[in-house]
Amino acid sequence: MVDIEVTVRRAAEADATALAGLRRRRATEDHGHQGGDPDDLAAAMGDFMRGHPGHRAFVAEAAGAVVGMAWLAVLDRVPTADRHTRRGGDVQSVFVVPELRDRRVGALLMAAVLDEARSLGLEHVTVHSSPRAVAFYERNGWSHDPEWLAWAAER
Repeated sequence: MVDIEVTVRRAAEADATALAGLRRRRATEDHGHQGGDPDDLAAAMGDFMRGHPGHRAFVAEAAGAVVGMAWLAVLDRVPTADRHTRRGGDVQSVFVVPELRDRRVGALLMAAVLDEARSLGLEHVTVHSSPRAVAFYERNGWSHDPEWLAWAAER
């Protein structure tokens, strides 16, 4: 395996087109998505980034291209008697291009996301994983929590 230099950084609005491309690629690969205007998705991604400052995107770059992403949604929590300001996080939309999987790109993205969570003092961070990615999260320090339950609307 040839080593490749990967850098991870906070995404900026200028990355909206690259982020949209990764979202589109994931939908195509995971769900067989066909169609839709890439420019519309890029515009929607830019709108989302402007309208949702609590969602922090991180990108992985290699050879001048964006090759991975991960999002941290920062969520305000209800105050308690002893902590009036509380926040948690949720990791969303993690994706690494298939040709660079198993090369530590995802681990670098997770490290950046969790560094951000620590710097923000988040109480906890959750992730909803595909079955394929559970082992990745476990290798990167995540564990199952028997107290966390999920509900999902019918699809």
